[in-house]
Amino acid sequence: MPLSRKGTLARRPVSAAISHTHLATRFHPAFGWLLAVGLTLASTVSLAGQMPHGQVFTANEHGASLTHIQLDEGTTTTHDIAIAPHNVQVSADGRYLMAVGERAGHAHGGDGHTHAHGDEPGKLKVFDALDFDGTPLAVIPVGSHPAHVVSDQSGQFAFVTNAGDASVSVVDLTSREVVATIATGEYPHGLRLSPDGSELYVANVMDGSVSVIDVTAREEVARIPVGATPVQVGFTADGAQLYVSLRDENRVAVIDTTTREVTATIEVNRLPIQVYGTPDSRLMLVANEGTSEEPDNRVSVIDTRTQQVVATHEVGAGAHGISIDANGRFAFVTSLFDDSLAIIDLTSGDIVATHATGQGPNGVTWLAN
Repeated sequence: MPLSRKGTLARRPVSAAISHTHLATRFHPAFGWLLAVGLTLASTVSLAGQMPHGQVFTANEHGASLTHIQLDEGTTTTHDIAIAPHNVQVSADGRYLMAVGERAGHAHGGDGHTHAHGDEPGKLKVFDALDFDGTPLAVIPVGSHPAHVVSDQSGQFAFVTNAGDASVSVVDLTSREVVATIATGEYPHGLRLSPDGSELYVANVMDGSVSVIDVTAREEVARIPVGATPVQVGFTADGAQLYVSLRDENRVAVIDTTTREVTATIEVNRLPIQVYGTPDSRLMLVANEGTSEEPDNRVSVIDTRTQQVVATHEVGAGAHGISIDANGRFAFVTSLFDDSLAIIDLTSGDIVATHATGQGPNGVTWLAN
């Protein structure tokens, strides 16, 4: 069903910076809101210190939309896209914005990461990342219940996890068709490309494992047991370690990518979902979602050298998706039950801005200008 907020634009009001680093005091800030016709969008922005640059996109699964935040201009626009996108990702070459999901009304469950099975294939929608207006360049059928998407290093091929099919679709972004299908463990969800571009690591939710896929051979070459309900994976930038969120254990597993063995597990907060590392390989961020009845709002920060949680940041209810800018200073975190995106300054520990999004933001991706 078409929604009434396609292309709705809001400009942000300004308020003081707030600190949500859980090293001292817990804060509950008051937000200033700006109403726009058809959709309420809002932002709080720091008056002090450096601010992030570039663009951020969120996949709003419950609202069947993508929100586009232009950080330098201070504008937020939400576009209806006719699928319920669970994840969104800029291709490695920066040309394409890729969103995956099912037809609106057939999305993941209310907690954002449980699928209902059906026969209708999901879709990969490809947009122009440099001139995004909500109109897709291509709509490509993939497998059942697609969850996440990444590209190879050249931006020629996309890889989509199909939770309902226990597979990964390989999509040629030039010919705009599926060119291969790779079997995985049961219920593949999050995936990431290794920093050297040679392998994909895929979290298989239902069988407690991570699949290792050879990108060139397009086949699974290993399956690593990790623990209960792995949801997403995140590499350190040097490729030496892989962190895996274990949702139902409230832990993160650490894999040595050379031996392909779990070397540690780290306790975090409730129901960890996405994980994302800083470009200097020093920190790994973990978004802890909780449930809709008892949401969590914390982002755990792990020191990858000591493998200890060294800070906890508080954002909106249902912390879910994470992206980090190229300098490693700012993290962008979606809050599924709060319909918002928080920007964390990892140097100061402050929440320097909060932007309203469409309904039920899951995945998030950052793009340089």
